[in-house]
Amino acid sequence: MAKKDTYRVVTRGHDGSLMISDYPSIDPLMQSHQQIGIDDCSTDLALRGMPVFRGLIGPMPEGKNIVRYETPEVFEVLTKEWMNAKPRKRRRRTAAQIAEEAALALELESQMASS
Repeated sequence: MAKKDTYRVVTRGHDGSLMISDYPSIDPLMQSHQQIGIDDCSTDLALRGMPVFRGLIGPMPEGKNIVRYETPEVFEVLTKEWMNAKPRKRRRRTAAQIAEEAALALELESQMASS
């Protein structure tokens, strides 16, 4: 289990851009936000016991060593973007393509065997 050693807070700036603040310890967050509980149900075991703050969504994992907190507005916008993102189309080979590739492979094998 990796130790979480960076605390990231993502907020929205006055111009609508995302503002990311990273802290090496939880202390600045403890001073600027009111703790209302602790996380006791995260699937990332390294997050269990981390503080839950009023006005922030989190903790949530970001990579191996970052604990992320977001304002509710940022969380809502990023979640909507994630949900609306179209999945990449997967190309599947048709039966005709598979048969053609098999025929080419057999032809190559027979050429190699006759050489």
